[in-house]
Amino acid sequence: MDFQTLALIVVAVGAGSVAKGATGMGMPLIAIPILASLIGLQHAICVLIVPILVSNAWQIWDFRRARTDQRLAFLVPMLVACSVGVGIGTWFLTTVPERGLALTLGLLLLGYLVLRLANPHFTLGPDLARRWALPAGLGAGVLHGSTGISAPIGVTFIHAMRLGRDAHVYATSVMFLLLGISQALSLWLAGVLRPEWLVQSAFALLPTFLFMPLGQWLAAKLSSTAFDRMILVFLGVIGVKSVLGL
Repeated sequence: MDFQTLALIVVAVGAGSVAKGATGMGMPLIAIPILASLIGLQHAICVLIVPILVSNAWQIWDFRRARTDQRLAFLVPMLVACSVGVGIGTWFLTTVPERGLALTLGLLLLGYLVLRLANPHFTLGPDLARRWALPAGLGAGVLHGSTGISAPIGVTFIHAMRLGRDAHVYATSVMFLLLGISQALSLWLAGVLRPEWLVQSAFALLPTFLFMPLGQWLAAKLSSTAFDRMILVFLGVIGVKSVLGL
């Protein structure tokens, strides 16, 4: 591994880990666009595999008490649909030109920002959540398999339920862990996951362990509104960059 690639991994995964530690999400949203702009989308997705698996297993354990929340009944059908969607998305990743996927990623990031700004108080009730769990899970899986990012669908869906912080972090972490496992298997079967990229993914655990605690510390110092706005501004810049191909 050359020094430039290692430095890029530290910066991208470190930034994503700060967001992950503070909000329970954000690692792929931040790290993949940064990595993809310099090393390509397939490579970027592979580098994030190990950090995604480890960081979400970590948070599932930390927030395990929330698993008894009755409002999380939607998770099982959603996770099944996520697994199916990842396989479909991986096919897109290996067949669609990378510029098309980068453009899609940028548009989805900007769409995610519009949804967050236009409907800040929308609430999805438990009954409606169970009804929409399958299509939401399928969409999140397809998006994750093709771009490495499921938040524009998956996190928006969970966020709309207005769960408490513990239940929200637990639900998103379970979803991300399942998506990560399914994606790793799909990429291996598709012949995309190279051994050297897997080594780089293992190296990416270093900034993950270093910067996730920093995110947790920042969350205690900053208001959730202020930190959320910082993330949204950053994602907006990355979305515009991806759409314009800069």
